[in-house]
Amino acid sequence: MIASVRGRVEHVGLDAAVLEAGGLGYRIHATPGTLATLRDGAEVKLATTLVVREDSMTLFGFADDEERDVFELLQTVSGVGPRLALAMLAVHTPNGLRRAVAGEDFKALTRVPGIGDKGARRIVLELGDRLGPAIEEGARPAPTPAGSQADVVAALVGLGWAAKQAEAAVDKVLAEGDLDAADTGAVLRAALQHLGGSARG
Repeated sequence: MIASVRGRVEHVGLDAAVLEAGGLGYRIHATPGTLATLRDGAEVKLATTLVVREDSMTLFGFADDEERDVFELLQTVSGVGPRLALAMLAVHTPNGLRRAVAGEDFKALTRVPGIGDKGARRIVLELGDRLGPAIEEGARPAPTPAGSQADVVAALVGLGWAAKQAEAAVDKVLAEGDLDAADTGAVLRAALQHLGGSARG
């Protein structure tokens, strides 16, 4: 297993980045929030996990070990593969997922594209307390990745939303005034929750 990759960022795309390490270029899929922290030419380290299938080997990267561990645990749920697990971490922080599962907050889980009410109930049932207790708000500072409104819109488009929908969602959550516009990860999660809610009427 490739537990981490440290290297120079060669390229940052909408759903993956390429890191050069030891003369090799590793294509690493990650959440838009993690990708927003990367800059071309920067030296970075990502916690990673390698998902092996019969016809592919895909490397997924995370800001820290906690995100990676939650990503791996989510895939133990029936019907949750790596793409859906990554989408869950794009919408919710690991601590947010702990709160949703522990509190049986099905509505929060269905904000993730691809998860309906039945899937949310299965996630709560199968995970139980395996994610561990939620950490009290303020117990540790949340990461504040650098970025811009354009980064968030591009990330949403990469996840399949139309550009106009993405722009409207970002404008909406920023207009509410509760978020720091420079905190790309928080703006992205709020926009995804808004889009998920509106998509379900």
